[in-house]
Amino acid sequence: MHFLIMEKLGRIHLNRQVMTVIFMMVLVQVCSEPTIRYSILDESESGSFVAHLTKDLGLGAGELASRSARVVSDDYKQRLLLDPETGDLLLREKVDREELCSSVDPCVLSFQVSLEKPVQYFQGELLIQDINDHAPEFPDQELLLKIPENSQPGMRFSLKLAQDLDVGSNGLQQYTVSPNSHFHVLTRNNSKGKKYPELVQDRALDREEQAELSLTLTALDGGSPPRTGTALIRILIMDINDNAPEFVNSPYEVQILESSPPDSPILTVLARDADAGNFGRVSYGFFQASDEIQQTFSINATTGDMRLKKKLDFEKIKFYHLEIEAIDGGGLSGKGSVTIEVVDVNDNVPELTMSSLTSSVPENAPETIISIFRVGDRDSGENGKVVCSIPENMPFILKSTFKNFYTLVTEIPLDRESRAQYNITIMVSDMGTPRLTTWHTITVQVTDINDNTPTFTQTSYTMFVRENNSPALHIGTISATDSDSGSNAHITYSLLLPHDPELALSSLISINADNGQLFALRALDYEALQVFEFHVGATDGGSPALSSQALVRVVVLDDNDNVPFVLYPLQNASAPCTELLPRAAEPGYLVTKVVAVDRDSGQNAWLSFQLLKATEPGLFSVWAHNGEVRTTRLLSERDVPKHRLLLVVKDNGDPQRSASVTLQVLLVDGFSQPYLPLPEVAQDAAHEDEDVLTLYLVIALASVSSLFLLSVLLFVGVRLCRRAREVSLGGCSMPGEHFPGHLVDVSGAGTLSQSYQYEVCLRGDSGTGEFKFLKPMIPNAGIEIMESPHCRDSFVFN
Repeated sequence: MHFLIMEKLGRIHLNRQVMTVIFMMVLVQVCSEPTIRYSILDESESGSFVAHLTKDLGLGAGELASRSARVVSDDYKQRLLLDPETGDLLLREKVDREELCSSVDPCVLSFQVSLEKPVQYFQGELLIQDINDHAPEFPDQELLLKIPENSQPGMRFSLKLAQDLDVGSNGLQQYTVSPNSHFHVLTRNNSKGKKYPELVQDRALDREEQAELSLTLTALDGGSPPRTGTALIRILIMDINDNAPEFVNSPYEVQILESSPPDSPILTVLARDADAGNFGRVSYGFFQASDEIQQTFSINATTGDMRLKKKLDFEKIKFYHLEIEAIDGGGLSGKGSVTIEVVDVNDNVPELTMSSLTSSVPENAPETIISIFRVGDRDSGENGKVVCSIPENMPFILKSTFKNFYTLVTEIPLDRESRAQYNITIMVSDMGTPRLTTWHTITVQVTDINDNTPTFTQTSYTMFVRENNSPALHIGTISATDSDSGSNAHITYSLLLPHDPELALSSLISINADNGQLFALRALDYEALQVFEFHVGATDGGSPALSSQALVRVVVLDDNDNVPFVLYPLQNASAPCTELLPRAAEPGYLVTKVVAVDRDSGQNAWLSFQLLKATEPGLFSVWAHNGEVRTTRLLSERDVPKHRLLLVVKDNGDPQRSASVTLQVLLVDGFSQPYLPLPEVAQDAAHEDEDVLTLYLVIALASVSSLFLLSVLLFVGVRLCRRAREVSLGGCSMPGEHFPGHLVDVSGAGTLSQSYQYEVCLRGDSGTGEFKFLKPMIPNAGIEIMESPHCRDSFVFN
């Protein structure tokens, strides 16, 4: 219970000490800008909070993240972690003060805080406060002390000190010895400030009364509660030895290269003792040597030869100060000192530590920071001086910023299309002999911006497609390239509005937006459209998007899809065309000429004529190229008076198309001879049906026209008579109102396709009225009354 209370009180006392130290550190920080100072307890775990840098550096919220804050320690190890979002400075790993600083007090870890945009640096120090986490330890659990029996009271005997890794108040404070009547212990400080025990003789010794004493030596530190370490002291009471050994050349000073291999000789020490025999035999050893000295050097107890046990490091320890001891056979000892200076050699290559690195840089961006790094060399003097350089044939430069910090920036704007990646080798060399060099390669990717427009492979495209094509036919492909990359190089194709508003481009052509393939949406007709032009656009996916355009010309190729059309003689009559041929005609007489055309073009429109069938073969012939029908011989009385000719008109296409022509030729004695009906040549049933149908149509049309004309005449007559009774205008009367709409429709909405004005005059001086259509006038709706110099009363209707 008492132990728990003491432990709790100790913690309260420790917390007060910690708070006091923290307060003092903050006060020092405020008063000694720009260096910022913090403190933290030993054995603090990873992630422990150290400070809030945003507030301490006087920065705004989020400024650490936006300015790419970095923390770099002076010992080239990243022991601190900065959270740029919160601004908290944390421990990256657990802190062990004894590992970092050993016995150095105070234990201070220096670091720098670097900021970008603009580049700025702050120097910081972190004080690691010791806690009582180690107990004192003696190098040997049993100490053997030989004391001559003639030793007088008040004689002092130095003992090996205990080691306590803690420092300050937590370090070793005092020694005690178990109660006895012969000795007590004093706590002394050596030349290095270390506390060691000194045994003081209280009364004379009597070997015959007691030849050996055993005492317990206790070492206590100043912690709360204190920690202790013990060792057993065996005191052997010896015969008289009145001369102690003495070193000949103490103090010793020696230099040794840090590159010396283990087991290299350092020096040989020598001590002499005036006694003889066993009392004059000397053995050598280290006196109160630290662990570091014992691990680094060895001494031969018999010869006094000192040798190196492990490699030296000038950058870590430059001087070693150690004490040596010579003990004779009677237990008397002499002390000496050795100073060993470590000589630096150029054995450390320069070091480069990256604080900030940007792996990608946008093109066309000037003065862009690629990286911020720190260079150094652990050697000293010329061996520790370094120079930094990069290749000269690159668009980058190095700028020295703060102490040994460098900034790598772009010298000119970069062009991704010229070079998309740079491998920058940073060379750091020291000035030692031989010179040592470190290379560090940085790979920088140049990111793309949309600074190139799409480029078509041709400024214009001509595509050919045959008419009567199938819908959705692929007629060609346009292609464009873009020097950019990624979405900036993704091209979308589109049709642009044509300059000709009558060209319905959207119903003719479609384009694949991804690959530029053009398709005909419907069948094209060469006879309606032979060629058309339009523009296509290529737009990239950048922001803002860039575009270009190209002209596309589509030529429709003709197919033989039209049969020849006969213009003369017409073939839509109820009976074949009849031509008259005088019997006195000479051979080669031109009977008629067949005229035909073909809507196709080229050789598809080349026509040839052929007589396929005749009533009397050999009498007529047809010229193949112009369609002229001529006689081939003189006519005779035996020739029949009526001849029927069947001609065929062919084009030159593939496949070949044709049309037939039927002619009737009547033989007459002269053109003055009246035409007499002759017996019809027998017709086939199909032609007879067509003739009957045509006759019916003609009769119906004549009947309707006659009824319409009669109705108009009756209406006009009635109106004129009524007008004559009302107005006494001798001979001619004026209609006073319009014709009723149900009798006459001349407004253009009836069977006539256009509206016309006609001047009508009713002559009143004749016995019968005349209805006379004179001339077409300006189209107009309704009826207009007009004057005519030839007619006293006239009216116009439309």
